[in-house]
Amino acid sequence: MARPGGRSARVQEAVHAAVRELAAEVGRDALTVPQIAARAEVTPSTVYRRWGDLQALLSDVAVERLRPETPPQDLGDLAVDLRAWAEQFLDEMASPAGRAYIRDALLGDADGANAGQCSAYAAEQIDVIRARAAGRGQSAPETETVLDHVVAPMMYRILFRPGGLDAAYARRLVNGVLRV
Repeated sequence: MARPGGRSARVQEAVHAAVRELAAEVGRDALTVPQIAARAEVTPSTVYRRWGDLQALLSDVAVERLRPETPPQDLGDLAVDLRAWAEQFLDEMASPAGRAYIRDALLGDADGANAGQCSAYAAEQIDVIRARAAGRGQSAPETETVLDHVVAPMMYRILFRPGGLDAAYARRLVNGVLRV
C-alpha cells in the first residue's frame, strides 16, 4: 500500500495510469510489465519490487477501479435509496468491465486483502444509506445483513450464474432484506 504522498504515490499513480491506458490500447491480455514500466517511466524492477508480478499489479489496479466515485444517491427513503444503490451496484459489477475488474482483483489476491477492500467499499456505501435512514428516523437492517442478503447473492450470480441479472433482481433482493 502506498503512502499518502511522495514518490511512492506518484509511482503508483503513474503505473496505474499506464495499465489503464495500455489496456485500452492493446487489451488486458497483451500487457507486460516492461511495457507498463516504459509507459509509466519507471524501471521494470520498480514494478516487480512493489507488486511482485503482473497479476498482483492488475489486482491492485482493479481494486482501485472498483472504488465508488460518489456516495449513494439520497432519494429520501431507506427502501428507495437501497434499491437505487443495489441496482447501480449490480449494473456496474455485472458489466463486462466490472466482471473483468472483479476477476483481476481476486486473481492477484493471495492474502484476501483485495477482496476485503472491495467488501469494505460496499459496506461503506451501505453505512451511508443506513446513517441517512437513521437521520430520518427509519430503522435499517445491519450492514452485514445487507451484505449477506443483497451483495453476496449478486456477486455469486455475477461470477457463476450471470443470467437474469437486472434491476428487478436487485429490487427483489432488497425487498427481501427489508421484508417488503
